Amino acid sequence: MKNNIKKYNLWSKKILLGVTLGSATLFSACQKDLLDTVPKTQVLTNNMWLTENLTDQGVNGVYQALRLGQMLYVYDSYVTLQGRDNSTLMNATATSSSGIFSSTWQSLYEGVHRSNNAIYGITNVSPVGAEKKARLLAEVKFLRAFYYYRLNQLYKGVPIYTEPIEWNKVDKPRSSEQEVWNLVIKDLTDCINEPQLPGRYEKGNSNFGRISKSAAYALRGKVYMYTQEWAKAIADFEQVKNLGHNLFNSYSDLFKGSNEQSPEVIFSIQNIALAGYGSDYQFRFGSRSAFGSNWNTYLVHPDAVDRYQRKDGVKFNWDDYIPGYNSMAPKKREVFFLRNNLTATEISNMEKKGLDMSLYLPTGNEQRILKAYTDRDPRLASNVILPYSTFIGANGATDQTFTSRWPYRQEFGGVFDLRTDIVPNFYYYPRKFVYEGANPGIPNREAGAYDYIVIRYADILLLWAEALNESKKPSEAVLKVNEVRKRAGVGELAIGISEQDLRKEIREERRRELMCEGVIYFDELRWKTLKETSFYAGNGIKEMWGGVISGYDWRGDQLYTWPIPQVEREQNTGLTQNSGWDD
Repeated sequence: MKNNIKKYNLWSKKILLGVTLGSATLFSACQKDLLDTVPKTQVLTNNMWLTENLTDQGVNGVYQALRLGQMLYVYDSYVTLQGRDNSTLMNATATSSSGIFSSTWQSLYEGVHRSNNAIYGITNVSPVGAEKKARLLAEVKFLRAFYYYRLNQLYKGVPIYTEPIEWNKVDKPRSSEQEVWNLVIKDLTDCINEPQLPGRYEKGNSNFGRISKSAAYALRGKVYMYTQEWAKAIADFEQVKNLGHNLFNSYSDLFKGSNEQSPEVIFSIQNIALAGYGSDYQFRFGSRSAFGSNWNTYLVHPDAVDRYQRKDGVKFNWDDYIPGYNSMAPKKREVFFLRNNLTATEISNMEKKGLDMSLYLPTGNEQRILKAYTDRDPRLASNVILPYSTFIGANGATDQTFTSRWPYRQEFGGVFDLRTDIVPNFYYYPRKFVYEGANPGIPNREAGAYDYIVIRYADILLLWAEALNESKKPSEAVLKVNEVRKRAGVGELAIGISEQDLRKEIREERRRELMCEGVIYFDELRWKTLKETSFYAGNGIKEMWGGVISGYDWRGDQLYTWPIPQVEREQNTGLTQNSGWDD
């Protein structure tokens, strides 16, 4: 289905969307044709929606906006992921003129304006039948709600536009944060109340990936988490379950293409292995799997690794495996990560770095460090390439097994070390979502075929647990958390845990379960925990043992709310600025 491509029959052949991780998205010529059908610089014309085919293209253009510069999808909290280079958000250099703020604003409002055009065109111009018209309107209202949801998560109160406008007439003042939530809730409620919108699409349905009632319930429940209307959130999450969503039986296999339509997936962005219709998500996480550059845009932060408990549910502690580890200067710990049988030259190099080589075990160093990663929460090994673990990558056109070792050596005697372009440093690398093997069937690095999961049932279960706990029902909340932990293969939480302790456990569980999925960053903003999890003294871009390559610098609490971009304030002088961002 996904491999049969026709420009004007996108949905029936499973061509929808991809996600790119960079600050700009490259579109194929046929995509540009489709995108250009939604005007940017003039009021919507009646010509756009005159036929059913044009109506379908117009709606697809609203979906397509999901991919516009959406680097937010990988903005996990930097306690989970770390960029290879420090960002303006992390080194206190961000200003309201920084590109990330303006590009995000513009991309999300592009989605809003396409939605408004579609709502007008479907309602007033399109000749499609009443039942289909009702379903399409519900889909578009969900998408408009999603774009405003993202805007409100970040900027907290933005101008509300619900009608087609000219781009040079964006002159409305900001609405309050609550007013935006009210609009989002209204749009999602309209979706839920629409009889023509299916509850959900089953695996194999040609419409899988289109909006359903379960997606609307899930997103509305997420909004209620922001408004702290716990009972309403709980009711919506229960409806998601009633519509047939449940946990897939294998955590690690969930993120592979063969299972991308499992009942756990509630809302996903469809990708196929074709230039312009896929994503570079897999490439940014691990090009070592398919391309010669071995480039990684994103690394895994050591703190994220250390959050994974032992299988029995006990908190991980380095001192249990290497006594005195925690009290050592981070750079000195490198000695424990060294490979067996170092050469004399390698030993000399390590001594020059100031390592105490009396702690080195020439024939047992690898085995010692491996003990710290065995008997851990199995999600850790599913999500991260750990030291001295293997990864099936590419050696030309042949599958090749690589092992993550330090220090890196070229191939020797048929043994291959895992190589990235950051050879002088030793980092944890993502395994989750990353292709394996030499020929994953993708023509270039921007054409990943794995669907991007935006909302899945484990996310909903943990939010459900949070809402129950905040409703003074910790015993019920524990049961939801334990559903996730049981699937993961890790010890369950005890009934009777206090509300305060359970709040901490739920947050930690989300950080483990949803690693690399673009969810945790928004959680940290909502909980206002970003400073404590990411900006404590001594944190930054780190190698495995905690040595800081580039430090993080907390600019202030204004990081919990993004600034209104300066370029937008110059165009619309009625826009007020968020506190702390007067550059």
